[in-house]
Amino acid sequence: MAVEDSVAQDQLRAFIERIERMEEEKAAIAADIKEIYAEAKGNGFDTKILRKIVMIRKQDANERMEQEAILELYMAALGMVESPSDN
Repeated sequence: MAVEDSVAQDQLRAFIERIERMEEEKAAIAADIKEIYAEAKGNGFDTKILRKIVMIRKQDANERMEQEAILELYMAALGMVESPSDN
């Protein structure tokens, strides 16, 4: 059984080390992204809007259209915009 335990330990160690490497890479990428947003802000861009655009671009086009329609409907119901039927 000692051989099997050794193999399991080696596998466990390998998984942990791979995860740790990926976490380090993720942290480095997050730092790079932070620098890009800081650069954009330094050039006068609104970083909240940039983040929103990045999020929107990740969405499926149909999903995005559906969410925009629901948002418009809710805003119209609250009197924040003209209702679609008023146009």
